[in-house]
Amino acid sequence: MIGTAAMEGIDPVFEELREAGVAAVVTIEDEGQAVPLARALLAGGVRAMELTLRTPVAIEAIRNIARDVPGMLLGAGTVLTRKQVELVRESGAQFAVAPGFNPTVVRAAQTAGLPFAPGVATPSDIEAALEIGCHVLKFFPAGDLGGCRGLENMAAPYRHLGLRFIPLGGVTRDNLGEYLASLDVLA
Repeated sequence: MIGTAAMEGIDPVFEELREAGVAAVVTIEDEGQAVPLARALLAGGVRAMELTLRTPVAIEAIRNIARDVPGMLLGAGTVLTRKQVELVRESGAQFAVAPGFNPTVVRAAQTAGLPFAPGVATPSDIEAALEIGCHVLKFFPAGDLGGCRGLENMAAPYRHLGLRFIPLGGVTRDNLGEYLASLDVLA
């Protein structure tokens, strides 16, 4: 369990995500499926989701979930541009993540007051993210980067700074418990 001191500097929304433990990552092709899916996830005990911006209906799906499923901690994924930051914030997303580290997008999220976890794959990425104030990072693609062991090895020199990671890409039912047991993993 992450202590309060280790969570200093981490946005309260990310604390909620930590408490949720797991976030479903979904891509919506049919806008009409967004709200029923979010409700089904909640009914099944999953209270956080990341809706990827990989389809033309993603922004409207975020808007609908934010309006109709208030108990869902709603994030936007694959946020790659400043314009997307604005759109997801206006649509009701409570946090956002990206597969990579783009300082322009991170700064846009900071300016918009949108908790944002940029993607990292190397220590250099981590240090660049730290430089502009990021303490929650997406570890992507987790499986290709050595899985939980790779994350723990890469995170070790930074652990004293209270960084937490959201691994994605290669997280499966078989290794989910290992990730959730890691002190480096936020959710």
